[in-house]
Amino acid sequence: MKVIIYDKPDKSEEEVAKAIQSKFPGTVEIVKITPRNIIMKVKREGFLDVCMYMKDEVSFEHNSCVTPVDYLDHFTVVYHISSYANHLMAEVLVDLPRDDPTVDSITPLWGGANWHEREAFDLMGVIFKGHPDLRRIMLPEEYQFHPLRKDFQVGRRV
Repeated sequence: MKVIIYDKPDKSEEEVAKAIQSKFPGTVEIVKITPRNIIMKVKREGFLDVCMYMKDEVSFEHNSCVTPVDYLDHFTVVYHISSYANHLMAEVLVDLPRDDPTVDSITPLWGGANWHEREAFDLMGVIFKGHPDLRRIMLPEEYQFHPLRKDFQVGRRV
């Protein structure tokens, strides 16, 4: 078994952010850079291309979570993607319109996103295009609602 020890980052936060933003002008907006963290907004139309670049060219090896946030007028899906080589995490935010909460799946890139995306679909109704098995993970398949949406009526009969 090969053990890799990363002593110092290959690239700084600023270098990584600049590389991503310059590759995708108009698609990526760097919101904030702090030590070991980059927060960026990505348009959903270019989201998968940005993720492929992050994985293949900038050494983002791991997705730790996929979290949808309901703002009533739209959803934002927040992805936490880590680069061990660069000692940093990127928070990638993708806004989705409420009437079309669809974004490309990252499960083909990072297999660990599988259940996170299924949970987001099940509880919030976000649809992940290209997911290999997008079905409910907690609730029965026949349920027609997503109980973590802010417009869900608590106490309704199902």
